[in-house]
Amino acid sequence: MKFVDYAKIYVKAGDGGRGCVSFRREKYVPKGGPNGGDGGRGGNVIIRATGELHTLLDFRYKRQYKAQRGGHGMGSNKRGRDGEDLLIPVPLGTIIRDAETEEILADLDSDGAEYMPAQGGRGGQGNAHFATPTRQTPRFAQPGEPGQEKTLILELKLIADVGLAGLPNAGKSTLISKLSSAKPKIADYPFTTLTPNLGVIKVEDYKSFVMADIPGIIEGAHRGAGLGIQFLRHIERAKIILHLVDISEICQSDPVEDLLKIRSELALYNPLLVEKPFIVAGSKEDIQGDGRRLERLKAYCQRESIDFFALSSATGKGLKELLAYLTAKLCN
Repeated sequence: MKFVDYAKIYVKAGDGGRGCVSFRREKYVPKGGPNGGDGGRGGNVIIRATGELHTLLDFRYKRQYKAQRGGHGMGSNKRGRDGEDLLIPVPLGTIIRDAETEEILADLDSDGAEYMPAQGGRGGQGNAHFATPTRQTPRFAQPGEPGQEKTLILELKLIADVGLAGLPNAGKSTLISKLSSAKPKIADYPFTTLTPNLGVIKVEDYKSFVMADIPGIIEGAHRGAGLGIQFLRHIERAKIILHLVDISEICQSDPVEDLLKIRSELALYNPLLVEKPFIVAGSKEDIQGDGRRLERLKAYCQRESIDFFALSSATGKGLKELLAYLTAKLCN
């Protein structure tokens, strides 16, 4: 399934039904008064968050949403039916913006959270409302009010407890595949992961947390390099950021510089990101070679009082300790 985290849609609430112009006409009632009924209310547009959706893909194929209009009033003081509300389901973590002002209208971050961007129009009053002692036969009624309409931007920010951040090919997808049932694409070349991956990590009965693999962070990402910043928004909700740094002998770059590059990109995108709790893990420990990269990164973390783990997703080394640490932080 293709991952889509941005969409622009148009919503229109239902128009109110018009009031009716009618007069009572019965045998033996020669001068029956006005009895035109009111029009019904137009349907509202309601956006509701649900855990059953994980992408905004549906909005790529349908971009206009219109609620049902209200029924027109009828004679004998019969009111028109109300239009049905239109319910639009979206994934948890969807932010709704006004397309013109870019103002945030709602942040639907819990299951069942709702926002009504467009309210249905009020139904018009029938002529029975306008009868007076001096105007006993009003031959007019109100038209229904138009429903509200608006163009919206839907922006999805994944809700994850742990956000994986690292340079391409640092082993993020492999790690999330080992800790959860997620099946991301894994290969030995950069930018294998082109969309975020979510994995639910179950630690014991009734205890679990969610990990998100954020792709495409390289130096200059905030300026559009690599995959740019299109996925960095998904790390904003994470409670803990896990920086994964390649410490294998194959990688020729300095591990501390790799870590600082990612920290810098996060700060340039959103300064609040570097204030979040974070830990560092050296990946591919099974092919560390002479161990100099591992020791340099470990020494830096100790000096800066940063919690550090050496991992090998291939052999499983260090995964149990990492899992215990995250469980203690997130599930107690």
